[in-house]
Amino acid sequence: MMSLTELEERQRSLCERLERARAYLHLDERRAELAALEERLADPATWADPAQGRDLSRRYGQLRDDVELIARLERRLADVQVALEMADEDLELAEEASASIAQIEAELDVIEIRSLLAGEFDEGDAVIEIHSGAGGTDAQDWAEMMLRMYERWAQVHEFDFELDDVTEGQEAGILSATAIVRGRYAYGLLSAERGVHRLVRISPFDAQHRRQTSFASLEVIPLLEDTGGVVIDEKDLRIDTYRSSGAGGQHVNVTDSAVRITHLPTGIVVSCQNERSQLQNKAKALQILVSKLEERRREEQRAALDAIAGPRVEVAWANQVRSYVLAPYQLVKDHRSGFEDRNVQAVLDGRLDPFIEAYLAWRRQNHREP
Repeated sequence: MMSLTELEERQRSLCERLERARAYLHLDERRAELAALEERLADPATWADPAQGRDLSRRYGQLRDDVELIARLERRLADVQVALEMADEDLELAEEASASIAQIEAELDVIEIRSLLAGEFDEGDAVIEIHSGAGGTDAQDWAEMMLRMYERWAQVHEFDFELDDVTEGQEAGILSATAIVRGRYAYGLLSAERGVHRLVRISPFDAQHRRQTSFASLEVIPLLEDTGGVVIDEKDLRIDTYRSSGAGGQHVNVTDSAVRITHLPTGIVVSCQNERSQLQNKAKALQILVSKLEERRREEQRAALDAIAGPRVEVAWANQVRSYVLAPYQLVKDHRSGFEDRNVQAVLDGRLDPFIEAYLAWRRQNHREP
């Protein structure tokens, strides 16, 4: 066990970290917003639009959790200080204080990640798309492995994972998949995973058991429930209905209600086949289309600013952002942050937070845009 002096130093450090957390969480502003939301939710007129009421209720719950969390940590730190002051007379109090300090440190670690997520959409839900790339059947299998990896990650965070569209591979795996991940900071966290992912392994599809390199990509955009920035004209849409592709099974419900929407001016195609009715599939596909069009609009704005400011030099390792090597050795390495993990299976089972946190810290240090 640490000495009393060391415990007191850790306690002082926690007080400083908590003070910084109050600042970057803008706690006073959150308290003011919380009070305003409480009044709106008490007004029956708010509930004339149930969707708006639900959104406000969710925001109210998030703000209340933030305010209560900081208040709880303040109380626990005050208890730690009292315990340390009495620890000379009671060693058990010192042990309890040590355990409490460790717990508070872990909670502050999680809170501090939020300071790295200050983007406009970081706190919201995300749409992810996985596409197999070079590598044939191995790449299609790798795309399915990635889909499983992100679903497991979402489960760990208790996020909702809605699989909306899957195109099965010709022999194994998948060609592509679209899913919505719903949870606080889902977009901000998953944006760290955007890019090409490279897998190196002994191919299970090669009779000669040769080593194979394959690629799959992850695209991430914020899910926009409602935006005034994008207006869709029905005349610009081609809407096709079809029977869901592939064998269904673990991926999709095989029905005749699948919907594919093509936005004719941009050529953007979205589809949804996992809802129970054609109407539901169309609504979900339109929501994803709006999100994609909004992301396209933002990219065009960034490109216009870049054209004025001049080209930016990007430091990159070929095309992939991360490599997963299963043979001849085992290692997962992020080529941006440099973070590594030799427990490849744990990573494939969804242990992605260390990579996400390392990337977010690297991004801030290097002043990179998401």
